Amino acid sequence: MYNCAHEMMHGHGDPSFARLGQMVLEYDHPLKKLTEEFGPHTKAVSGALLSLHFLFVRRNQGAEQWRSAQLLSLISTPPAMINPANSDTMACEYLSVEVMERWIIIGFLLCHGCLNSNTQCQKLWKLCLQGSLYITLIREDVLQVHKVTEDLFSSLKGYGKRVADIKESKEHVIANSGQFHCQRRQFLRMAVKELESVLADEPGLLGPKALFAFMALSFIRDEVTWLVRHTENVTKTKTPEDYADSSIAELLFLLEEIRSLVRRHIKVIQQYHLQYLARFDALVLSDIIQNLSVCPEEESIIMSSFVSTLSSLNLKQVDNGEKFEFSGLRLDWFRLQAYTSVAKAPLHLHENADLAKVMNLIVFHSRMLDSVEKLLVETSDLSTFCFHLRIFEKMFAMTLEEPTMLRYAIAFPLICAHFVHCTHEMCPEEYTHLKNHGLHHCNSFLEELAKQTSNCVLEICAEQRNLSEQLLPKHCATTISKAKNKKTMKQRQTPRKGEPERDKPGAESHRKNRSIVTNMDKLHLNLTELALTMNHVFSFSVFGHTIFPSEYLSSHLEARLNRAIVWLAGYNATTQEIVRPSELLAGVKAYIGFIQSLAQFLGADASRVIRNALLQQTQPLDSCGGQTITTLYTNWYLESLLRQASSGTIVLSPAMQAFVSLPREGEQNFNAEEFSDISEMRALAELLGPYGMKFLSENLMWHVTSQIVELKKLVVENMDILVQMRSNFSKPELMASLLPQLTGAENVLKRMTIIGVILSFRAMAQEGLREVFSSHCPFLMGPIECLKEFVTPDTDIKVTLSIFELASAAGVGCDIDPALVAAIANLKADTSSPEEEYKVACLLLIFLAVSLPLLATDPSSFYSIEKDGYNNNIHCLTKAIIQVSAALFTLYNKNIETHLKEFLVVASVSLLQLGQETDKLKTRNRESISLLMRLVVEESSFLTLDMLESCFPYVLLRNAYREVSRAFHLNRVSASTH
Repeated sequence: MYNCAHEMMHGHGDPSFARLGQMVLEYDHPLKKLTEEFGPHTKAVSGALLSLHFLFVRRNQGAEQWRSAQLLSLISTPPAMINPANSDTMACEYLSVEVMERWIIIGFLLCHGCLNSNTQCQKLWKLCLQGSLYITLIREDVLQVHKVTEDLFSSLKGYGKRVADIKESKEHVIANSGQFHCQRRQFLRMAVKELESVLADEPGLLGPKALFAFMALSFIRDEVTWLVRHTENVTKTKTPEDYADSSIAELLFLLEEIRSLVRRHIKVIQQYHLQYLARFDALVLSDIIQNLSVCPEEESIIMSSFVSTLSSLNLKQVDNGEKFEFSGLRLDWFRLQAYTSVAKAPLHLHENADLAKVMNLIVFHSRMLDSVEKLLVETSDLSTFCFHLRIFEKMFAMTLEEPTMLRYAIAFPLICAHFVHCTHEMCPEEYTHLKNHGLHHCNSFLEELAKQTSNCVLEICAEQRNLSEQLLPKHCATTISKAKNKKTMKQRQTPRKGEPERDKPGAESHRKNRSIVTNMDKLHLNLTELALTMNHVFSFSVFGHTIFPSEYLSSHLEARLNRAIVWLAGYNATTQEIVRPSELLAGVKAYIGFIQSLAQFLGADASRVIRNALLQQTQPLDSCGGQTITTLYTNWYLESLLRQASSGTIVLSPAMQAFVSLPREGEQNFNAEEFSDISEMRALAELLGPYGMKFLSENLMWHVTSQIVELKKLVVENMDILVQMRSNFSKPELMASLLPQLTGAENVLKRMTIIGVILSFRAMAQEGLREVFSSHCPFLMGPIECLKEFVTPDTDIKVTLSIFELASAAGVGCDIDPALVAAIANLKADTSSPEEEYKVACLLLIFLAVSLPLLATDPSSFYSIEKDGYNNNIHCLTKAIIQVSAALFTLYNKNIETHLKEFLVVASVSLLQLGQETDKLKTRNRESISLLMRLVVEESSFLTLDMLESCFPYVLLRNAYREVSRAFHLNRVSASTH
């Protein structure tokens, strides 16, 4: 196909196609072909590999040998603590074991001839085969060492013994390597933790002991990568626990800690090694050069440049933040090695081992000045996790299940920053894909940690709320009752059966044995671990994105706190049950108090979390679109309390300053006074805040305006009759004939009563808001009240409404309700003109005035001295009449006082005419209804008792009070007698 396509494009076949076809037809195993090509290089490769023998043996020691040698310990020999850590092979001390394994396995695979002829090569090869089942080729691609080697050697003659060695080594690896590496990881956890503690306490030791830090990083990286590639590929094993380490997070954490220490104290490292290079290495190298027996001119120039470069270094370069660059020096050293390694070179490097040792030391010291970051990547890069994401996630999940490892879980998001090292400048198209992987997993790890932390915090908050709930006043009734009974009935010493002794608040703190672990103890322990991990780093960078762990925690805490507050409200839409505002406030305070106490431990901005959560609860919906307590309480008060108040099962009691439930069966499932008294209104204002109270007010006003619309319709239906009544109210005979012609008079009174109930509830809520606002912001309340006092009837109406709106927002009562004015103004006006609307408003007051006598026929219209009101809530009429009149005539820019006087006159005449009525049923509660006149005057700042006296004699009010009082006491006596 290829050749045909080539011929179609170019008019002739590919000249090399014949050779390509032959290669395809005569396919041979690629490794076999490679071994043939590497045949001439066997001596050079085997020699190079044998140079690793002593190092590979040392690096493959077990945990016990490491422990005996006090590997990585700075405190095992205190006198030598500040001695520089040196080696003849500095670069090999932190060389990756996996790299050496790769060299040895693949090297002897290609140059296998020496395995049968050289015992040392055979020993090194067998030792390497006993280390790993898999070695990494690139990224997630691995070489199955024993299978590949066995397949190749089985096809070669004379390699039967080597095949047997391979099988024996494989069995050894399967049986021992898992436990061998498990023990090494356990050792490294202890040794590196000690090293990190010492270096953190004395960072100056990073100068002489920098090598130890890089060795520790390399050792950890080797163990982690071994575990990753074997966990991924070893699926069937008798000891799966050897390939699953629940404590791996601690190693990753220690690796990140050492990296952080090196970066933080890089100046210490630079200052130390700069002095080492200038004051020691340069002098030793100069002596060695002078003692060389043969030194050609070119080599002499290179070595002299080494000495002069090193001698010119000074500490000011570090202090000035100068960037060092020694790559030229290292290249010259490689060039010198090339010059001195050829057969006919006058100066042979192998004959001058001291020169090689000193130069290796200088190379390491120079890297401590200009390549620390590259060395960190070389020794501790774990970007391999980018290609083993399933294992990475599994390790994270195991860490979360192990309580003692939670404090190290932050290592997983930090490791995601290593993924940037997977990128290559020759493959820019991969960058976006790898970046997405890194950011996604970093984000998911932090999200999970933040979720667990916030869950733990909220669980403790719930426990604290339960403890706080025990201290609520409602729980003290039992204790008081028992104490009272104990005094009055001493003969009953033992409690009744079936009455378990209730623990007093605080009993949970008494413990006879500290080893008993409570649920609260477990939660606090978990929270301590999670707080340590979330607060470990302020920020870190992943692919150029700055990550703040505390922000994840803040967002989760905020969302959880929002849901918790709504849950505390306990709203049930089916049964219409909800928690009292005061109880909810106590619960919220318990939550907030605990979260505030954690501010310095969590790293999150607790004040901001609380502020945002509470602010969201003052809005109809939170940031997630969920319902808030503002919505819940608004709906509940409207749908439950005020609806039942409108139906007459709940009564407003001015004496108690609360709504009171009437004792009727099956009507309501709550006591209204428990949700509407002064303390509950304060708690409601505290919870909902000014914004929430405004939302509540707007919803209340919507219901008010809907009633006003219906009232206007009724007025329009009776307009002609009302116009006649308005002009003839002083003519009893005519009024008597016109009154029966009115339709819907009871409906008008009912709707106006509903408006009054709603406005009365709003006034109570506003009073709660005023008290809360005065408590929180007394410095603002004073100026607002002062400003309100400056408003006079002559003040421009726009200015007046602006001031009243400000005062209303603070809960201060106003003569004209700005919310009601705004609500009525927003009603969609029909085709009627402003004059007609004004006429309707005037006639509405006339309609109400002439309808008042009808209330006397209602048995519930009896005035209760105990409640200071009526059982049918008609005392709320007064607030509705005054507030609605003030709002309507403000909108039409008319004089409020004039129209209220007119209402007072017409109402007085109507009630006085009731005195001439002979039907006792119609005059049943005449005295009680007469008292409404005084209530109207008391409610309004526009009316006075003198105005009332001019149209309704005060003696009638006095007689009405006397009759009502007498009737009330007679009813009470008869009820008690019965």
